[in-house]
Amino acid sequence: MDVIRKIGHNEIVEITTPVFVNWHDGKSRMCGDFRALNNYTTADRYPIPRIPHSLDKLEKAKYITKMDCMKGFNHNVLKPNSMKLRRIICHMGIYEYKRMPFGIKIAPAHFQRLMDTIFKEILEGWMVVYIDEVIIYSDKWEGHVKYIDRVIRKCTPITLKISLKKCNFGQQQLLALGPKGSGLSLAIYQNKVATVLQKPVPRSIKEMKSFLGFARYQRNHIKNISHIISSL
Repeated sequence: MDVIRKIGHNEIVEITTPVFVNWHDGKSRMCGDFRALNNYTTADRYPIPRIPHSLDKLEKAKYITKMDCMKGFNHNVLKPNSMKLRRIICHMGIYEYKRMPFGIKIAPAHFQRLMDTIFKEILEGWMVVYIDEVIIYSDKWEGHVKYIDRVIRKCTPITLKISLKKCNFGQQQLLALGPKGSGLSLAIYQNKVATVLQKPVPRSIKEMKSFLGFARYQRNHIKNISHIISSL
């Protein structure tokens, strides 16, 4: 995938600084510091599926498969006039993104639109697409295998690559879209529980708002949350 190109010495550039982000797999991912660009970027209001609603669909599933798109945002090709705004500098020179990089605020909405377009003909009652994650669910193994085959056949002609190391096939429960989903229940993954327990007591209004935002996100797993936080 041709993602980036080196800028020639005779080209006028507006440079951004690369930023390294710690990723969930323990590795680092390089992206530009596009905060200034994001401030002037028109928001894309394309709807992203609500995670609780998507997970509700897994309630009666006996088999669940998760497929993760490799370098998802990079599948969106940038127009020439957009490329010059997405440049980074490092010890090897100045580079320009030819495809959507990590760190652009409209990237999730753009990729969700792309995925919905790709799979619109098969977005039936056995599939959930959440940005770069594809969830297949069913109650019969034979049908489940056929569904996986249909998704792969859809990806192949357009070279939409799947990261095998991030895939889980035919599981009864797995980590999907944040919580741990299964055909019987939805639970918070243990590392999320640990994160809550390790959070310090809020000491300012800003810290309290941040904590309450996190708590509300997990409201489906906290009994009587409205009553608990009403005094806060």
